[in-house]
Amino acid sequence: MSQPAIKLYRHPLSGHAHRVQLMLSLLKLPMEPVDLDMANGAHKKPEFLAINPFGQVPVIDDNGTILSDSNAILVYLVKKYDDGGSWLSDEPVAAARIQRWLSVAAGQVAYGPCAARLVTVFGAQLNADEAITHSHVLLKVMNSELANSPFLTGDTATIADVANYAYIAHAPEGNVSLEDYPNVRAWLQRVEALPNFVPMPRTAVGLQAN
Repeated sequence: MSQPAIKLYRHPLSGHAHRVQLMLSLLKLPMEPVDLDMANGAHKKPEFLAINPFGQVPVIDDNGTILSDSNAILVYLVKKYDDGGSWLSDEPVAAARIQRWLSVAAGQVAYGPCAARLVTVFGAQLNADEAITHSHVLLKVMNSELANSPFLTGDTATIADVANYAYIAHAPEGNVSLEDYPNVRAWLQRVEALPNFVPMPRTAVGLQAN
């Protein structure tokens, strides 16, 4: 019996939604995208708030199992569908290292490169200079840690890499240069070389405008 397609409620330019799309592809799971017209408030309408009261993408509907929050969805998908267990270890130290980077994705990435990109791509009323400063603090740490391992938590890719990839890869759209971070750029290339990798569409804004 074939796996029914998992519905993914998303915006195509949302890095949070891309995390889930990428994980679905890496796990070779069929996806049915449901693109929301967020510019016209589709994410704040009652029918969507019924499945995510926070009014945010992504949300998945896996044959009646409805979940929101991109990092939570990553955990669900690998716990349910990753037979080898390579994407999320059960070993205590390895699991904690992955959780650390999920927290980074929800914290430093959100307030850094994600916020900087929200200004240029979506016209968000945020402090761009502050977001760019936060971004470079994060990138310096990432670049240092990636000098010691090919992926964020070790020798193999985990959901930590999936959670952090999109907004780092698209940081130049928010006027955050990756030029001074060779280990970060090499890490992005390793993620992009994973079997079944799918990119997020690029936007010609910020440092990507030309």
